[in-house]
Amino acid sequence: MTTTIALAGKGGVGKTTIAGMVIKYLAQNQDGAIMAIDADPSSNLNMVLGLDLEWTVGDIREGMLAEVQKSLLQTGAAMGTMPGGSSKQDYLDYEVRSSLSEGDRFDLIAMGRPEGAGCYCAVNHSLREVVDSISKSYRYVIIDNEAGMEHLSRRTTRDVDHLLMVSDPTQRGIVATERIAAMVPDLGINVENIHLILNRVVGDLPAPLMEKVNAMDVNFLGTVPSNNDLMEFEYSGRPLVELGDESPVYQAVAAMMQGIL
Repeated sequence: MTTTIALAGKGGVGKTTIAGMVIKYLAQNQDGAIMAIDADPSSNLNMVLGLDLEWTVGDIREGMLAEVQKSLLQTGAAMGTMPGGSSKQDYLDYEVRSSLSEGDRFDLIAMGRPEGAGCYCAVNHSLREVVDSISKSYRYVIIDNEAGMEHLSRRTTRDVDHLLMVSDPTQRGIVATERIAAMVPDLGINVENIHLILNRVVGDLPAPLMEKVNAMDVNFLGTVPSNNDLMEFEYSGRPLVELGDESPVYQAVAAMMQGIL
């Protein structure tokens, strides 16, 4: 059985950092393989995990369409053909599996550039089926989303066990997170639990923010402190999963994961 944990929130609040700490916790404390899906077009989860990223699912889509167009020009075939005479589905399946960035306990797929329209539709659907099929073979799937959660809404398997809404400790950030959470019913996503995490908190949470949090219809998991050691990793580009277990950032996220898993 696969447990899916997705992260969402407006840009710049540290979703990818939290995703990295979640993956670090799972790798050290839970059995089973972990799949990380970077659904943010900026595609930098690989840097947090210390994995190389050679190409993305978006690159594969563009490459396949280029091959089809070349075949049309060369042969005039109505639907085009793929190299070696393979079907488009087999081609996509092979390319996506080949694009996996593999680690010791976790693998990564990056979605890359946003999906196109028109002739892209059938290809996009096939790609989603391939990614979701691969994900089912993992014990945990962690999805780092863009603010609009478009990848979640377009998955062929739309079940999410835990949606972690990440915000900075500001009224504007919490309101933005609240609005993103309100989008969930309209996206057709089956979310079992919605949680709120406040990131980069300095000291105690001010009373006005705590009042706002308590008024929200989500489970407040807690806060992640601002931390200078984390910033040093960010400056140097060192993978955040190499943060020591004594790191206050890791300890905060680990405690949250212990509480929900």
